[in-house]
Amino acid sequence: MASLLNGGRRAKLGALAVFLTLTMLYIVYQTPLSITTPHDPLDQEQHGPPPSPPPTKVDGTSPEEDEEPDTLNFPMTVGVGNHGKPVDQDSTGSEFPDFSPGAPPPKPTVECERFQDLQNKKPAPWSKGHRQFPYVRPPPECRNFRLPAMEAQIERMKGIIKDPDLFRLFENSYPNTLDTMVKWRGYAKKKKTASASTDSLETRADDDNEEMITTDEELTYVITGDIDAMWLRDSASQIYSYLPLLEASEDPDSLASLWRGLINSHSRYIVISPYCHSFQPPPESGIPPTTNGAFHQNNPQPPYNPSKVFDCKWELDSLASFLQISTAYYTRTDDLDFFGKYQWVEAVKAAVDASAAMRLGTYDKDGRVLPSAWTFTGYTNRGSETLTNDGLGNPVKENGMVRSAFRPSDDACIFQLLTPSNMMFAAYLEQASVIMEGLGKKKIEGAANLTIAMRDLAKGIRSGIAKDAVVQHREFGEIFAYEVDGYGSANLMDDANVPSLLAFPLWNYTHPLGKKSKPKMSKEDSTTEEKHHDYAKIYQNTRKFVLSMSNPYYSQGPALSAVGGPHLGPGKGWPMAAIVAALTAYNDELAGFKDAKAREEAVAVQLGMVLNSTAGTGVIHESVNAWNAGDWTRSWFGWANGIFGELILKIAEDEERRGVLGKEGSLLGRSWQE
Repeated sequence: MASLLNGGRRAKLGALAVFLTLTMLYIVYQTPLSITTPHDPLDQEQHGPPPSPPPTKVDGTSPEEDEEPDTLNFPMTVGVGNHGKPVDQDSTGSEFPDFSPGAPPPKPTVECERFQDLQNKKPAPWSKGHRQFPYVRPPPECRNFRLPAMEAQIERMKGIIKDPDLFRLFENSYPNTLDTMVKWRGYAKKKKTASASTDSLETRADDDNEEMITTDEELTYVITGDIDAMWLRDSASQIYSYLPLLEASEDPDSLASLWRGLINSHSRYIVISPYCHSFQPPPESGIPPTTNGAFHQNNPQPPYNPSKVFDCKWELDSLASFLQISTAYYTRTDDLDFFGKYQWVEAVKAAVDASAAMRLGTYDKDGRVLPSAWTFTGYTNRGSETLTNDGLGNPVKENGMVRSAFRPSDDACIFQLLTPSNMMFAAYLEQASVIMEGLGKKKIEGAANLTIAMRDLAKGIRSGIAKDAVVQHREFGEIFAYEVDGYGSANLMDDANVPSLLAFPLWNYTHPLGKKSKPKMSKEDSTTEEKHHDYAKIYQNTRKFVLSMSNPYYSQGPALSAVGGPHLGPGKGWPMAAIVAALTAYNDELAGFKDAKAREEAVAVQLGMVLNSTAGTGVIHESVNAWNAGDWTRSWFGWANGIFGELILKIAEDEERRGVLGKEGSLLGRSWQE
């Protein structure tokens, strides 16, 4: 009997062991693989030492933004994902294989993590140079927008850039927006009862409970990085960096689709609030609006809806950036029909009307104070976050330029006739008017009149710049003033943020209507005032001024010598400004270098400083203390990283043209280890 009982116990115990084993196998099988050290399959043997215990946490200062959150508290997302809904990277590895509504998301293959958490781990493989930059691209399954042309470009540059640290900085930085900041893509919705021609704010998904239908209008939502909102300027600049990769395509997974979606989103936002600069996610995305603590401290007039607008500062360059990405898309694809389909014409009209209203001076001819189309006051302890005179700003005398209350740095203007923003706006008004002219020939309503209005507005701006923004400097001769007031006052400085005076060659300003074949403005294209100026010489003088200690915001030191600005204060240079100094050096007409060798030496100085100012993180920061490379702001800043990629491709283009691409001693062929 005892033996039988023991045998029964053994049988039960054996059955229990089998059950527990099967249960553990089931749990292990159902648990997705967690990748803590991302590794690009294209980079298996090329970069970095073998993995070792993770170094200490990346330690940079947090963003110094009064009105915005310091960091994001959301998981990284993968593009369109669930077809118009935000999808956590924890739940999908989608490469947008299916754009049809309602398709289930694919099951995950890896566990994705927030980009800042990934950065903090400094994952291997590290670059083989002495800087040992980590590899901070997310795993392929976790990249928000996967573009084969980008991967091909990176693979191509791997064989051209001989220095391992320089290549690592390029491969981390250039795809950063596509990898981590394209937070959502999808399609616009409108009321089922709306007519095909109706596509106004009243038809949007968030207006009432009426049944909505999904349209074919693509939308794209791009965040700046560590701030969960979409700036018009930043998002345009982030995507514009990929212009060399853009080609015509109807594929919903293409860069062209992403680009169209961004233009459509900008159009919608500008129609909603043309004086605002940063916006919330489209309601179709399902992403909740980001709370802005400054909403109750600021008083812009007209007011804005915080469910649609994140923050509202009148910055003329926001509208210029919208026109910039529009003309870039048209130039690369010749897709005129796209601009007549949705809200682009309506948005351009809103931009022209809003900016034209801000040309008025402070007084009428009899001395009465004129009402302003937009005013702003803020309850703040920073003088750069509010306007004087109860929101009007300092007095301005009308001269044809457009008043801009704030700079591209989001800091208040001292004198509201902001020269670089007006230059950029005028140039892209003219270039975008070519699109509008084409739509006029297709009988799109209002396009013909808008073409005239755009060119008239640009001509007035040009006249004002030539009249008031060219001033005599006691050391450098004739230069451009950063800001003027029309009365004769001028602010002589430059700021790191683009548009800047340093960035002047980037907009084709000296070639109205984009006539690239002309060496300079012809008499018929110049205003009366412009005919008296040699803009190439003036820019060269301005460039020398900007890149010297005569510029109040030039930050000079052993860590980085570059233009900064009041946004983060004196002594904080912006790597982006060093990149712009290098990028603009390749404009032979304006930069003024005597030969390719002189230009290469100047670019080498800027490139070396950028390479040495990342504090070992392997990405481009917003600002760096000129005397301490370890003191920086923003580890996740898409704009600067994208423009660095632009610079590397510009260098490659120039070196290929001169027959020295990748050769020893060239910028991309040399060692940067000293």
